[in-house]
Amino acid sequence: MPQELTWENAEDIGILLSEKHPEIDPLSVRFTDLHSYVVGLPEFKDDPKKSNESKLEAIQMAWHEEFLDRTQG
Repeated sequence: MPQELTWENAEDIGILLSEKHPEIDPLSVRFTDLHSYVVGLPEFKDDPKKSNESKLEAIQMAWHEEFLDRTQG
C-alpha cells in the first residue's frame, strides 16, 4: 500500500475505510460523507477538490468488496 494515497488509489482507500469503519455498509454512505471519510484518512494526501463521482464510486465499490469479504467470508 502506498504511503501517500490519492484519488487514484481506490482499492487501498477501500481497505482502509473498511478497517476504520467496519460497522458501516458502504452502499448506505452518501458521496458527501464518503468524501469526508476519504480526506480524513491520515494517509490521504491528494487535493480534496480533485474528487468526482466516478472516483468516489470506485472507492465505494472497493470498500463494498472489503465489506462483503468480511461479512460473508
